[in-house]
Parts: sequence; C-alpha cells; structure tokens
Amino acid sequence: MATKAAPTTLKKVPGGVQLGYYRNPIGVLRNAAKRWGDVCYVDGGRYRLYVVSHPDYINEVLVTNHKSFAKGSPRTKRVLGEGLLTSDGDFHHGQRRMIQPAFHQNRIASYAKIMTDFTDHIIGEWKDGEVLDIHREMSRITMAIVAKCLFDADVEAESRAIGKELSEIMVYFNRLAGPLGLVMDRLPLPSNKKFREAVQRLDETVYGFIRERRESGRNPGDLLSMLLSAQDAQGGLMSDKQVRDEAMTLFLAGHETTANALTWAWYLISQNPTVGEKLHDEVVDALPGGRLPTVEDIHRLPFTSKVFTEAIRLYPPAWAIGRHAVKDSAIGGFFIPAGSTIVLSQYVTQHDPRFYDDPEAFKPERWTPEMENKLPDFAYFPFGGGPRGCVGESFAKMEGIVILSTIARKWRMEHASGHKVKLVPRITLRPKYGMQMKVTRRLAGTASA
Repeated sequence: MATKAAPTTLKKVPGGVQLGYYRNPIGVLRNAAKRWGDVCYVDGGRYRLYVVSHPDYINEVLVTNHKSFAKGSPRTKRVLGEGLLTSDGDFHHGQRRMIQPAFHQNRIASYAKIMTDFTDHIIGEWKDGEVLDIHREMSRITMAIVAKCLFDADVEAESRAIGKELSEIMVYFNRLAGPLGLVMDRLPLPSNKKFREAVQRLDETVYGFIRERRESGRNPGDLLSMLLSAQDAQGGLMSDKQVRDEAMTLFLAGHETTANALTWAWYLISQNPTVGEKLHDEVVDALPGGRLPTVEDIHRLPFTSKVFTEAIRLYPPAWAIGRHAVKDSAIGGFFIPAGSTIVLSQYVTQHDPRFYDDPEAFKPERWTPEMENKLPDFAYFPFGGGPRGCVGESFAKMEGIVILSTIARKWRMEHASGHKVKLVPRITLRPKYGMQMKVTRRLAGTASA
C-alpha cells in the first residue's frame, strides 16, 4: 500500500507541546483533528504523537492491524501489574480467555441484586435538601458493588479509607502524565511515599482475600472464585500474583470508570430537567410501587439506557486510548514509523459533527435504531473495541442502568449554585472539584406533573 506523510500540527517548540497537552489534552487533540484531519502528527520534539480520529482508521488500529500497535502502558503497571488492562501479546490473550467466562451474561445478571441493594442502602442515608458531592457518593456505591461482586466482601464500612488510597493512586497517575512526571517520580517526595503506601495497603487487602479463599476453599460464586479456578489451555491455574493483578485491575477500573460515568450522567440530567422528569416517569411506570429494579426490568427501561449511553458519549470515562507502533505501519494510507505513539480519543470522535447532529448537546433520544444503524463502527467506542475491548462492558452497562433507575425512583438532583465544573482528563475523565448537587426526595411512586 502506498503511504504518505501525515501533516505536522505544531512546530517544534521546546516544552510547548508537552505543557499544552498536560494543561488541556482534549483541547490539543480536538484542535489537531479539526485543523489537520483524521490522521495528524503532533511534533513533540523527542517523541512522535499521531492523533487518529476517524472511525475507519480507529478500526485499523484496534481491529484490522491491532498486532502492529501494542498497548504499552508501563506506568500503570506500577499498580496493576500484568492485568488485562496492561498486559500484551500472547499473555494477554491467554488471560482474557481465562477471565471471559466471569463476564458471561448469566453470571453478570446474578449481580443485579447486589447493585440495587448497595445503591438503595447508601442513598437511604441521604437527607432531603442536603448538598452532596455526588462524585464521592457514586464512588461509594460502585466501590461497594465491585468489592462484593469481586471478593464477596462488604467494604462499604471501609470505603472512606479505601477511597483515600485510590485517590492517592489516581493523583500519582495524573502527575506521571505531566511533562515532568518521570522526573518527579524519581524524587523523594511525600506524594511518592503516599502512593507506595497506598499500593501496599491495597495489596494487603487483595492478597488477604486470595489467601483466605485458597485456605478455606470457599466458593461463593464471586469473580475472585472464577479467577482462582480459571485454567489456561494446558490446565494450569493462575498464580497468586496473576490473580492479584487481575483482581486489582477489575477493582480499580470497575470502580473508577462507572463512578465517573454516573457522576457526569447526573450532572447532565441536572442541566436538562426535561430529561430528568422523563427518566423518573419511565422508572415509575417500570417499577410499580417504587420497588427496586431487577435484571428482568432492564428491557422496560429503554430511556434510562439511552441516558447512560448519551452520558458516556459526551463524557467518556476512558476518554483516550494509547497505542505504541511496534513496527513501521500505515493508518489511513499515512506512514507511521515504528516507535510512534498513537492516540485515539473517544472524546474527540464522539463529539464529531460528521457523526452526530448537534454533538455538544445532551440528547438521549438521538439513540434510535435507525441512528445506530447509520453510525459507523468506532464513531462510538467508550469501551474501546477489538481484541482488547473492555471485558466488563456488559457489567458496566447493566450497572449504569440499574443504579440510575434505583436512584431516580427516590431522588431529584440539582447542581449546586456556584459550584465550578472542570474536566480532569488524565487516566480517566474526572470532575476536578467533585460534583456538588442538592438532592431532593421525590414522593414514592409518583410520576411528574
């Protein structure tokens, strides 16, 4: 295939690109795609960064030629080890084959009651009219759910301590993404010490679960039991280290991304009251008497599903995917030299007006079967795709719908006056200042006027 050189988006200004990208990575990527096209080259001086934003070319990277582009995430391996999110090649393929049964539809469906019970318990502590940090509350809910589904453990009582440890880890990851991240990582800074201590405490917790389970032989049907009993093609079991890496990946990724998705969903709903009332009315009709939703109710909640789908279009928790070119390659006919970094941004592509009418608007109703049939593959990819697509996608979608409907039964949310909303696009897409919302209790089983 004949190839051509991709255009350069920025001149070689020492530190300029790195600093600009650290301060506003989404802005840099959107500007690059808008000004220079679907494959463009950001001149970073000592590194080469290729921004790929067209669905067809994203498909080339994630599916057609995926073996030419490795995951390459040594920084996150500091915490996650060789889990599904960070491993590559044959090892990744083998681990994914072993873990996939844990996310089969029937097994995922069995977790619905855990999701509703923990959600209903936590929102039962809310007080009518109080202002809460909804990001923290969604994190409490998703952490409790993933701990129960993964470890059969009730860590809700310990959520503040565990949440603090996870926050320390996210701060570390965010700093590593900065222009001086690797330099700062080598310094004897208090933040580096806090990070190491946080990882150590989480390790103690996870290894404790593994040790107890191996010694007792107990099998409560949770994901940890699946990991401990999973066998490779030769009939071998995972080592404690492998189980730890996969469990830590599922724990951190499952908790963090869904909490962010729900936080942005509630923010968008608060900015669009008509959507909020339509959501509530659907929940009232689908769940008579204000009962909790079950997995059998999901098909009765099509608008709730569209709200979640549209929220992660506008604010994808995993807002960008990175790949490393392991050999000279081509994307969209453009030459990509070995050693280059490839960035595919869900945020950029999912805001592209070529694929979405009024792309900045929150319109759950846009998700009709006709629209979805016309949408190109990878114009919407909040869970990635191809051989490395998110193994927990079905779990996350069900969790989003179940939690939204459980909360919408009882509560309305209003964005707190004066609270500033700012994106923090680092490892995930977090709200920098949390999400302050006033919660108002609804009358049980009452539809909107």
